[in-house]
Amino acid sequence: MSSSSATLQPSPSSYEAPATPAVLCRGVEKRFHHYEHRTTSLRELFIRVARRRPITVRRAVFTLRDFDLRVERGEGVALIGDNGCGKSTALRLIAGVYRPTAGLVETNGRLAAVIELGVGFHPELTGVENVGLYGAVMGLSRREVAARREEVEDFAELGDFMREPVKYYSSGMQARLAFAVAVVCASPEILLLDEVLAVGDAGFQHKCRERLRLLHEQGVTIITVSHDLDSLGDICRRAVWLEHGAMRMDGDLATVVDAYRAASA
Repeated sequence: MSSSSATLQPSPSSYEAPATPAVLCRGVEKRFHHYEHRTTSLRELFIRVARRRPITVRRAVFTLRDFDLRVERGEGVALIGDNGCGKSTALRLIAGVYRPTAGLVETNGRLAAVIELGVGFHPELTGVENVGLYGAVMGLSRREVAARREEVEDFAELGDFMREPVKYYSSGMQARLAFAVAVVCASPEILLLDEVLAVGDAGFQHKCRERLRLLHEQGVTIITVSHDLDSLGDICRRAVWLEHGAMRMDGDLATVVDAYRAASA
């Protein structure tokens, strides 16, 4: 009588590890201090010490509380809300400009940010020199910067002003250069924008939106802050509404924008 044996093979697992998000914020808080009194002279210091009064009086001001945000790779997300609600603070935390008072902020991918005009530019350097400086900060070699400089100049359309110090640039010219170096020189995987398209002429704004649409189609993650709600649909399918430093609503762009407008009416 013959017997046969079969080797048991493990069944393939259906479990798949969740993809790493482009941006993850978990339980984030950001607290600033508002100083109601600061001792400004040695005489006042002695008086306050003698009278056992605090040398400095300050109170904590929270701009973000319990902020949770997960942005998948290739998503376009708009942060909306009234002035002072924490939108720009959230963007600066993601960019690494601020450190959170509490919580976790994690980014996965090459990041470029245009969050304030002129930030990162040396006013005494020319536009061309600032492109080189930006590239060096991003870890690009001189050869890589040189290869991209012409495209940056073509996109910015600043002409001979590229050879002039940035301190002589108007706000619109700074916007052109900032956007050009961010989207061309950095070749970002994550792009952060804070009202940058609100500055500049209509032609340049249209050019920027076309470039953003192309980047989005190529899988670049875009997080933008804007009060121009009608223009967000080109690159965003999702919106996060912030109110008094807390997230009030997160969902489909049209649904969130309609709810925000109804509450603001």
